[in-house]
Amino acid sequence: MKRIFSILLATAMTGGIVLAQESAKQDMKDAGSDVKDAGKDVGHSAKHAAKGVKKGTKKGVHKAANKTEEGANKVKEKTE
Repeated sequence: MKRIFSILLATAMTGGIVLAQESAKQDMKDAGSDVKDAGKDVGHSAKHAAKGVKKGTKKGVHKAANKTEEGANKVKEKTE
């Protein structure tokens, strides 16, 4: 009886270790997937922010070009 109990106890403990290893393995896989998804989200956010910077820069360049052209026209009118 004592021997059967020892065998059952050893089997139960071994099964518990295997389950714990599988759980840890899945946790690592899940963590890796979470990091991957977070990286993708950061990339999308950076792309979105870059579009705003591009739009603002383009607007500023055009505004400066228009003001430069206005100044050049004023100088041209004075010299005529």
